[in-house]
This record gives sequence, structure tokens and C-alpha cells, in this order.
Amino acid sequence: MKQQMYPSLYQINTRVWLSELSSILHRSATLDDVPDSELDNILWKGFDWVWLLSVWQIGLAGQNISRTNPEWRKEFEDTLPDLKEEDIEGSGFAITGYRVHKNLGGDAALKRFRERLKNRGIKLMLDFVPNHTAIDHQWVEDYPEYYVQGTEDNLTHSPMNYIRVKSREDEFIFAHGRDPYFPGWPDTLQLNYGNHATQDAMIAELMKIAGQCDGIRCDMAMLVLPEVFERTWGIKSDPFWAKAIEQVHKSHLEFCFMAEVYWDLEWTMQQQGFDYTYDKRLYDRLLECEVKPIREHFYAGLDYQNKLARFLENHDEPRAATAFSDDVHKAGAIITYLSPGLRFFHQGQFNGFKKRISPHLIHGPKENINSCLKEFYKNLLTILQQEIFKKGTWQLLQCNSAWEGNQSFESFIIFSWQFDGNNSILICVNYAGNSSQCYLKLPFEELKNQCWKLKDLMNDITYERDGNEMKENGLYLDMSPWQYHVFEIRNI
Repeated sequence: MKQQMYPSLYQINTRVWLSELSSILHRSATLDDVPDSELDNILWKGFDWVWLLSVWQIGLAGQNISRTNPEWRKEFEDTLPDLKEEDIEGSGFAITGYRVHKNLGGDAALKRFRERLKNRGIKLMLDFVPNHTAIDHQWVEDYPEYYVQGTEDNLTHSPMNYIRVKSREDEFIFAHGRDPYFPGWPDTLQLNYGNHATQDAMIAELMKIAGQCDGIRCDMAMLVLPEVFERTWGIKSDPFWAKAIEQVHKSHLEFCFMAEVYWDLEWTMQQQGFDYTYDKRLYDRLLECEVKPIREHFYAGLDYQNKLARFLENHDEPRAATAFSDDVHKAGAIITYLSPGLRFFHQGQFNGFKKRISPHLIHGPKENINSCLKEFYKNLLTILQQEIFKKGTWQLLQCNSAWEGNQSFESFIIFSWQFDGNNSILICVNYAGNSSQCYLKLPFEELKNQCWKLKDLMNDITYERDGNEMKENGLYLDMSPWQYHVFEIRNI
């Protein structure tokens, strides 16, 4: 299977997107109503992938839980001060079936939407939720053995993790789907991966989805690893992912698998066959503003880094414009998106929106656009379309103290990119709240006996430097707090 080296992905909250369009059209909008100009805009921004969040059918039981859960409702009211019942449609991850929701136009509308993307060279990614289903999934009636079942004692002593469910002919106690470190999700039921029939059924669902898109983002993918599943439920299970991915690839050779994964299990999931895994560790380190761990994160081999999905926000995380000040946000984005791997952006990120929208909601609040961040992302997306950032060779660089006793050189994160031997770009970030200085040894052999122009592609600044001096002493950098440069290096 051959994926593009360093693609860019744009995550769209489908229901919010279509709700905004409905307000413009004064009627309910489906995927067929998305104008071509919207898709052209995605293409012009350089995206290779669109991930449509929450397209699958959900049920009334999950919707009712979403609307009546006090903790969730408080979050919804914080997001939408004028919250209405119809704004809460239910979690897009409490799925009753892998059919496109009728409100979005159904499977036929998705097929047409995918074709429109394909005509622009854009691939489509959708959700797959391996760990659980909605509590009103048809399998509850037809195949209750697919689920983890509990006892009266479980229900009494752990009511947040179990629920009594009545079917037409029987009554069961089922476990809620959950992360082992948190209470269960009350609108879900936990699938039992210790049952071979459950695994076969989920592979069949995967095969169906693979015919409707070009890749999937697998929700909390590490939860069904045998060691994690047994630790959570005390049930032994056979490995699922390698078998499932192999089966899909027999019919869909280039189908892409991206894993949401935490707990330093990224490499494990890559070894299972995933093309990309979330890089939450880099995000956390950028948030903590500790430069040494960030630099050490990039010591990993490219066989690992090339398969990381780098992000500054997604539907689960706080908005980047909330988590970071503007200066730190921009410096963090330069590090995140100009490193190797898949570049993962989220709807609203470019405008500096601050309100995270829960996957239970179908509306978002009206927010002011941060013009500074909007201009920043416009420039960043433009330079990311250069071939050097898609197919070039990346290298982490080291720098030295500018003078004895000056430790500020440790505040720098510096990369280089090279392509076709004569095209070089240098990324320099002072990821600290203080001014920093260093001498940077450049890896470019052709520096000698020439004068070089360093043009900053993000800030419209140009410097000229002597190649012999740079080769002998290094490039001197003196940068203010959170300052960054993206230097295109050309000889004069």
C-alpha cells in the first residue's frame, strides 16, 4: 500500500457544517447541498484528505441520554448559552448502524459527495468505533452475546459502568463502553472482543465502510488490544487489528487506517498495520512548554515519525486558541506542521475559534475571527503545498551556545528540509518566553565560497550571509520569545 508521504487532513464536524448551511438555505441541508465552492476552497488550501466527523446513524436512546445527562448538559450550555433541545442530537460515537444518517442525505448522498472530492483529488475519511455501539443497536436484540455482560453485583457496586437493558424477549445487564481510567460512557454498550463472532461482525462492518470511503479514523483504537481489553474487562481476546486490516486490504489495497491512540502505544498500533497514529505526546509537550522533551520527541526514527498524525486541536481537545496564547500557538504550529508525518487540522482552527463543540451537538456558537491567526494559517497552508514539505527529507538540527554561560540555546527547536539536492528550507523556533541566542551548524555541504540569501517564507524578511562564515562558525540566531523563521536558502 502506498500513501502520500506527508499529506494534510482537514477534520469537519459534519452536522455543525450542515446546520450552518441550513441557516443560509432556510431549509434542512444534506451533503448534496455543500456547494462546489466549499470543496474548491478545501482543495486550494492544499488538503489531501477530508475527515467527515459523525456521519453515521444514531438512535433516540442515545439522544435522550445526551439531553438528560446533567454533566454533559452543563458543558453544552457553556458552549451554547441559548441552547435548545434540538441542538443536542446525541453523540456521533453512539452508533446504531454504519449507514449515513438520514438527515445528512443517507448513503447515496455520501457517495455523490465522495465523487465530488475524488474529482478534486481529495480523499474521504470516516469514523469507525471499534470499542462499543449505541445502547439501542439492533445487535442487542439479535446478538446479545456480542457484548460484555455483567451481574447484579456489578450493577449494584459499579452502576456507572453497567446498565439493565430489556429486549423484546429477555433482560440483560450489559457493560457500558469505557476507557479503563474513566467511568463508562452511558450512551454505549461494550463489545466483547473475547467472542470470535463479535470480531467477525466488526470486520464485516469495516468491509462495508471501506466501500464508502478511502480511510477511517478508529476511535480509541488501543482499547481492543488484547492486553488492554483483558486489563479492563478480565477477558482474554485474540488480536483484532492485524487480522482486520489485512482483510480490508485484500479488497481495498490502498485503504488508510488512522488510530486515535494514547498511553505511548503509538508504535504498537503502527506495528498492527496502522498507517497513522495520533501524536498526542507532542501535543502535550508543546502545551507544557518544556523544550527538551519536545526536542527529544524528534529523536525517534523516521520509520516511526512518518506515521504520526500531528495536531494542535481536534474535537476531543480544547481549541488551540484557548489552550495557547497567540504567540505560543503560532510557534507550536510551526513545530507541529513542519515536522514529518500527517498534518491534521480541525474546522475552526484557522479562524482562532475558542469554543470546543461537543460531538453531541449539531450547532456551534457564533465567534469572532482572530485575524492574526487567520493570516498566519493562510501563509502556513500556502507554504505546506510546496513539494519539499510533501516529499522532501527532514532532519533535526542541533545548535551550540552563542557564548560561554549562555544556556538559552536550549530553547531552540530547529529542522531542515531538503529536496532535489538544491532546494533547502530551515525552520527555527525559539520555543520559550525569553530571548534566545545560538550558533547553528548547517548540514549543507555547498555553503563554501558563496553568499546566501535566507528568505523567511512566513514573515517576509530576508537576510544575506557569507557561506564560509556559516560553515566555519555556524549561523548566528538571536530570536525574541516564541519567534520563528521558515528560511528558504538560496545562493546569490
